[in-house]
Amino acid sequence: MDHTTFPRINSTTQHSSVSLCPSPATLIFLPLAYTLLFLTALPGNVLSLWVFHRRISNVSPINVYLSHLSVSNLILSLTTPFLAAYYGWGTVWTFRGFLCQFALHAITPILHINIYIGLMILTWVAFSRFVSLMQHTHASRPSACLALMPSSLTTCIKKVSFARGVCAAVWLVNIGAIVPVTVVYSVKEAMNANSTESEEEVCYNPTVEVGGSTSAAFNLSAIAIFYACYALVLLSYMTVLRHIRRSRRSTHVATSLSLLGRVLRNMVVIQIVLSVCLLPYHIFKPIFIYLAFKQAEVTPGYGIYCHPLSGMVEVKNSLLLLAALRGSTDPVMYFMLDKRFRKQTLKLIAKEQNMSGSVRWSVTGGAAAQPGQQRECTRTTANSSHESTF
Repeated sequence: MDHTTFPRINSTTQHSSVSLCPSPATLIFLPLAYTLLFLTALPGNVLSLWVFHRRISNVSPINVYLSHLSVSNLILSLTTPFLAAYYGWGTVWTFRGFLCQFALHAITPILHINIYIGLMILTWVAFSRFVSLMQHTHASRPSACLALMPSSLTTCIKKVSFARGVCAAVWLVNIGAIVPVTVVYSVKEAMNANSTESEEEVCYNPTVEVGGSTSAAFNLSAIAIFYACYALVLLSYMTVLRHIRRSRRSTHVATSLSLLGRVLRNMVVIQIVLSVCLLPYHIFKPIFIYLAFKQAEVTPGYGIYCHPLSGMVEVKNSLLLLAALRGSTDPVMYFMLDKRFRKQTLKLIAKEQNMSGSVRWSVTGGAAAQPGQQRECTRTTANSSHESTF
């Protein structure tokens, strides 16, 4: 299921004999994969939000960005059960039925909104880390990159209020751009295209998966935005690498090499996430658009049942799954990007293990703790409380 539609093959009555022929990849693999994604993404992002809002008292801009990213991923994870149902039973649902219309009007825009919110926030995290690095480390000569940026930007980028404003702008831009195109144009095209079809037209059909030209321009614009974000992260990564090489030749880098290494690692993590999860979909999607328009110009012969692009549709949907997979992998990325998030998560895990050990000891009839042990436990608790204030 996609957020755009393209012209279906031939508008004659012959087209009623052409339908998508889903393979086990669509009927079995995609529902199972989206179910697994739901079971991993939901608890992972709930835990992330709890750590950001309950365990970290001194909020920093990076905490704001990752917190909004967790909210976006949590919303995305809530769409995955419906996507699993769509791919499993979309060939049974009728196009005009409630479940199909709910998938088109609600699930599709929510999915794509949160995919691109994640893309923009990750890009801004990489860029803000890059700017902070350029401000606080000095190589043999100042970086020319800072000279190209407004001085107000380099000042505001450290403020929590500015980070919240950036996140609010990202949400507004994506919702304002995707909802009208998805709901007003794409769905309207799909309804018009199926207005002459039988009432028993299934939900998983060429109109929804292959089918419209009205929103094609937006679709190409979204692809262009992805490549612009991807190029910005890649450029930041290459600049940091060059900055590290220059810093190693400087005489004033003793205290900055560890910082350089951390920023470089963060850049690598973000680059890998974008390359593995989002890049394949955005490479294939322009190819799919081109094939859809070329196929629309071909008049099918009599007796054709399976749509010629049935296999390509399944490839597109599999790559869309890969893009949605980022919602499950991001909590691991937070663990690598944010030191305080990592520290608080490890403390929670250790606490759970200690509680589990205490329960097992009491259940097996263990004796009460000795006075020395009680003092040690009190000392550990006090130290943990002291550490949580920093």
